[in-house]
Amino acid sequence: MLAFSRFRVAPDAEASFVERAEAAVAFFRFRPGNVSADLVRNLDEPDLWAIQTVWENVGSYRRAYNGYEAKMVLVTLMSEAIDEPSAYDLPDAVGDNIPRGE
Repeated sequence: MLAFSRFRVAPDAEASFVERAEAAVAFFRFRPGNVSADLVRNLDEPDLWAIQTVWENVGSYRRAYNGYEAKMVLVTLMSEAIDEPSAYDLPDAVGDNIPRGE
């Protein structure tokens, strides 16, 4: 399972953002079920950044956000992410995917 959290970062806030995002990436790398975690930057829009993570399964991804340490490291940063769907999986793994509320 692949997850992206995208951020639009003003040039004057870049250093602070990178520091906080690197802490989040380090946190994710040590969570059970994490395959990889990286901070990436868009090649065409330098103010667009993303934290990209790969997980063994959706349960590992969701559990990574639980607990005191997760709240201290992730909550304020992730509240700044662009509000959009961020979790993806292979079509065969998703099966019938019905939008919420239907």
